[in-house]
Amino acid sequence: MNVSHPDKVFYPDDGITKGDVVEYYRAVADVMLPHLRGRPLTLRRFPDGITGQGWFQKHPGEHFPDRIRVERVPRKGGGTDEYVVCDDAETLEYLANQGTLEFHVWLSTVDAPERPDRLVLDLDPPDGTSVAELRKVARRIRDHYEEAGLTPFVQATGGRGFHVVAPLDAKADTDVVLALSRALADRVAADDPDRLTTAQRKDKRGDRIFLDANRNGYAQTFVAPYSLRARPGAAAATPLDWPELGKAEPDGWGPAKLRQRLARKDDPWREIGKHAGSAEAALATLS
Repeated sequence: MNVSHPDKVFYPDDGITKGDVVEYYRAVADVMLPHLRGRPLTLRRFPDGITGQGWFQKHPGEHFPDRIRVERVPRKGGGTDEYVVCDDAETLEYLANQGTLEFHVWLSTVDAPERPDRLVLDLDPPDGTSVAELRKVARRIRDHYEEAGLTPFVQATGGRGFHVVAPLDAKADTDVVLALSRALADRVAADDPDRLTTAQRKDKRGDRIFLDANRNGYAQTFVAPYSLRARPGAAAATPLDWPELGKAEPDGWGPAKLRQRLARKDDPWREIGKHAGSAEAALATLS
């Protein structure tokens, strides 16, 4: 596929062009696609780069070609909405050429949208929070997942925090998974209420780290592994092995560094689906 306007600068501070972005997604397609395949997508598009106008696009435009997979997904409360699904490298490259910098995925698939196969807690820190403290909280979440019978995986978000994810067997509905995620967040926050909170309103959080369980609601998303972020530095969301967390920064992997990483290391989440746990059993354990 020919890239349109490949020399257009998308990340001015980093000298990264649209052509560089498309080439990055070509390079990571093999490891990224397993985390996209079969899932409704929300695209964050910046056709003129991160200093231009950007927007979240949940539903495909009429100009998308027929070869792009589009599926209708039930809407909460009735009706359906169309979503793009990225199953192959050609689609990934096309979307990147449309100015998509960030790919956000549902925690369920289009085949079973109301039965999530992922659970995620997102660490949302206030300004001034040290990375060492974020790592400590991520490990605390890990421990609570394990106590509930879930297998934890960690991701540097490419932004300000970390995600701690658990694969699920897709047998429980969204309400059960959301209840489980909130119960887990409450347990973790109770360990250190002076520094951690689950308060939804920002004015109730103070200077505490927000443990966000809301991404587990129906039609909510989290940033896909290996997606770039629309921020200076062009960091990518990066799955980690737990021993790596001790030296990891949330935004520590730009395109060049991540490609070097993948040349010497397999995707730490490559077998995440083999560790699927039961949301019902985990919730019962917590109860």
